[in-house]
Amino acid sequence: MIANIISLTRDKDTEADARRASEGKGHVVIDDVAVVFGSGSDAHTAVERTTLDVKPGEFLCILGPSGCGKSTLLNSVAGFVQPTAGSVKVDGKAVTQPGPDRGMVFQQYSLMPWKSVRDNIAFGPLLAGHSRSEAQSIAYTFLNMVGLSRFAKHYPSELSGGMQQRVGIARALANYPSVLLMDEPFGALDAQTRLMMQENLLRIWEDFGTTVMFVTHDVDEAVFLADRVVVMSAAPGRIIDDFKVDIPRPRTPEIYTDETFVALKRRCMERIRSESLRAFDQQNH
Repeated sequence: MIANIISLTRDKDTEADARRASEGKGHVVIDDVAVVFGSGSDAHTAVERTTLDVKPGEFLCILGPSGCGKSTLLNSVAGFVQPTAGSVKVDGKAVTQPGPDRGMVFQQYSLMPWKSVRDNIAFGPLLAGHSRSEAQSIAYTFLNMVGLSRFAKHYPSELSGGMQQRVGIARALANYPSVLLMDEPFGALDAQTRLMMQENLLRIWEDFGTTVMFVTHDVDEAVFLADRVVVMSAAPGRIIDDFKVDIPRPRTPEIYTDETFVALKRRCMERIRSESLRAFDQQNH
């Protein structure tokens, strides 16, 4: 019992430390960014001149038709893709490569299959210079947070898809990033698991205050999670709408029938449908 109390206290202290560390941090400024792949006749513009300001602690969802450059825009913030024009800054510092201030969660779980769940999460803190015991302590803290502490010594192949993605989120948070980047992280999950993961993510986000940029195709998911929803055009992608989500938090699945939710969902769907039709026409001409 005493050990459990100490563990819970340590977890709460860690959450408080993370929130203090993240306060005022995680300001993302995408300034007139364009991304072009290839050159000459093979050049393909994935993202057209795009500007976006994401405030510290904000939960932003990015919607748009397939192939519109959502993931490319997210990868430019991660530092995996360098803009052809314009700039990306996090807390005033230009993004030129990946860094521990930005955690990334992919649709595919991207866990190291030869490492245990605990060691997958501890890997980042080890790279950051923590001792092995410190890194494992951090790993257990985040495993408790995502409800998987009893699976610490299991390997990824022994977990369900939803559990693996919880490990992925824990791993991304283990370096206490000021920005959490999520590229359709729940896209491969069944509907029930997906809803559970959405609620779990909101709880963690509310505890940490981390800025979140979340790419999704799912309009319901975007409106349920976000403070703001931005909609990108058909390729080449650019932001064509920016909706504020005026729905109180904390949110539960009951809001799916709320008039505000339904109205905003309809506006998003109408915009995406028109862009998807335009993209379809482009592909057939």
